[in-house]
Amino acid sequence: MPEGFSLQEFLAQSRRDMVSRYFGPDYLAKQTYLSVTDVFTDTYGRRVWDALNNQTVFYNAVQKVPWGATTGWRLRTDRGSGRSRPVTETGALPTIDVSNYQNVYSQPRIPATTFGVSLRSQIVGFFEGGIGNTFDVEMQASERDHLKEINEEILAGSAYITSAGAAQTFTVPASIAHHFKVGDVVYQYNLDNTTHYTTSLTVTGVNTSTGVVTFTGTAQGNFADGDCAYIHSRAGFTSVDDVVMEDVAAVGGAAASVDVFNLTTRTAGAYAAGANVDYNSGVGRDLTLSLIDSCIQTSRTNGGNPNLILLGDDQYFKLEQLLQAQQRFMGVGTYSVGVGDTRTFPGTETGLELATYMGIPVLRDADVPHSVSATSDAILGSNAYVLDMNFMELAVAQPTQYVENRDFFAANALVLRGLLYTIGELRCHNFWVQSKIADLNT
Repeated sequence: MPEGFSLQEFLAQSRRDMVSRYFGPDYLAKQTYLSVTDVFTDTYGRRVWDALNNQTVFYNAVQKVPWGATTGWRLRTDRGSGRSRPVTETGALPTIDVSNYQNVYSQPRIPATTFGVSLRSQIVGFFEGGIGNTFDVEMQASERDHLKEINEEILAGSAYITSAGAAQTFTVPASIAHHFKVGDVVYQYNLDNTTHYTTSLTVTGVNTSTGVVTFTGTAQGNFADGDCAYIHSRAGFTSVDDVVMEDVAAVGGAAASVDVFNLTTRTAGAYAAGANVDYNSGVGRDLTLSLIDSCIQTSRTNGGNPNLILLGDDQYFKLEQLLQAQQRFMGVGTYSVGVGDTRTFPGTETGLELATYMGIPVLRDADVPHSVSATSDAILGSNAYVLDMNFMELAVAQPTQYVENRDFFAANALVLRGLLYTIGELRCHNFWVQSKIADLNT
C-alpha cells in the first residue's frame, strides 16, 4: 500500500483503476442493452369504458304505465252545441246535443337489440390481456344500447329537408339520418310543384355516415334539394316530435304533414295538432323568452298545465344566458371544491345552474332533434319543447325481456347470441297542450 494512503483510500483507488481498465468508454461503446420494447407488451385491463353518450334523460322523465286491455283511447273534442245555457223561470230546457268523440289508436311497437360473440372469443377473453367474460361485457353494453335506442326513438325528428335523391334514395345531413328508422313509412313533399305525395315509401336502410336513406316504393320523381321527407308512420315508438306537429308545418322552404297514430288530418288549432308548432321556414333565429312564454300561454289557454321544458344542450345554455340577469346573490362567501386529489382556490360560486323556468322543470337531452336550414342544408340548433307530461306516457305491453341462445346447430356456428326487446308505445292523450319551437340557432 503506497505511503500516505489509508486502507479505505487504497481500496477505492484500486476499484476505480479496475473499472477504468475493464469497463471504460471503449468497453461501454460496444455493448447493447435490453429495452422496454424487448421485454414488455402492453396489456389492457378487463374493464371496458364507454366513450359514448348513454344518457337517457327523457326516457327517465316519461311516466311508465301498463299497456292495458285495449289498443286505443278516445278524445272528447266537442261539448255539443247549445246543451248548456241559462234557463228562465218557465223557459225551455237546453236542446240536448251529443259530445264529439275521436278514436285514437296505436298498436304496440317492438324495439330490439341483438348481440353475439364467438365461442372462441369467450374462452380467449379469460386469458391474460382479455376482457374477461366477453359475452357478459357485450350483454351489459347491449342493455345500455337498448335504453338508448328507445330514448332516440321517442326523440326522433319527424320531417327533414333533403339535399339530393335518386330512384330509391334521398339524402339528408348525416348527423340527423338516424332519425329515420328501418320500417318507417315516409311521404314526400315536392318543392317545385308544392305538392304532397302520399305514396308510401318504406325505409329499408340508413347510412349514418353519408346521410343516404334507401327505401322501397316509387317516389313521384326523384327527391331533390329542398324537398321534404316526413314521417307518415313509425316502425318503432312514436316520437314527441311526431306528436307536436300540424298539417303543412313550414319545415325549411317546404312543408310537412306528419301523421301520428291513426290520425290522417292534423288541422292547426284542432284537437289533433300541437298547441304551438313554431317553425321559421328553415331560417335560424335565437331562442327567446317570448318564444317560450308563447308556448306556455297557448298550452294553458288550451287547458294544459305545462310541467316540462325539454331542450338540447345548446338551447339549455342559451336559456341560462337569457336568465343570467335575473340571478340574485345573497351575501358573500368563499369556498373551495375538491377535484380528484386537489382542490380549487377559495372563491365564489358563479354561473347560473338552471332548474326551472316559471316553476316549470327544465331538462336537457343530447338526443333532442335539430332543425335543418332551408338554404344551405346545414344543421341548425336543437328544438325546444314545452310539454304537459300529465298527458304523455310510455305504455308498456311487455317490459324489457332478455333471450339467450347457445344452440350451435341452429346458428350453424360456434357462437353465443343474445336478444333484448321491449314492447310498448309512447302515447299522448292531449295533443293541443304540447308545444314545439324549431329552427333555432345553435
